[in-house]
Amino acid sequence: MSESTSPTRHKRALRQIAHHLSPVVTIAAKGISDHLQNETQRALSDHELIKIRVSIDDRNARKALGTKLAHACQAEIIQVIGKIFVLYRANPEADSKLSNIARFGGR
Repeated sequence: MSESTSPTRHKRALRQIAHHLSPVVTIAAKGISDHLQNETQRALSDHELIKIRVSIDDRNARKALGTKLAHACQAEIIQVIGKIFVLYRANPEADSKLSNIARFGGR
C-alpha cells in the first residue's frame, strides 16, 4: 500500500479483488485443526488474499472461529459476509502467478 492510499481505500480495493474469489479453506464443525491452520498459512503465503467458509450455523461461534484462525495466521480480516471471511496477509516475496493481489490488483 502506498503512503497516498488510505487504509479504507486499501480495504476497499482488497474487497473488490476478493469479490470473484472462491473459498479455498472451509472450517467445519470440528473447528480449527493443525492441518487446517497449516493449509490456511500456505494459502495466505501463496495467494495473500483468500476467502474462507465457516460452515457453522451459530453466528457467534462462526465469528469466534474466523477470528481465531485469522489471529493464528497473523492475517487481517478484510470482510465478513455471512459464512464467508476474507483474509489478507501481505507477502512481499509472493509468486506473481499465484498472488491474487498481483494477478488482479495490478501490483
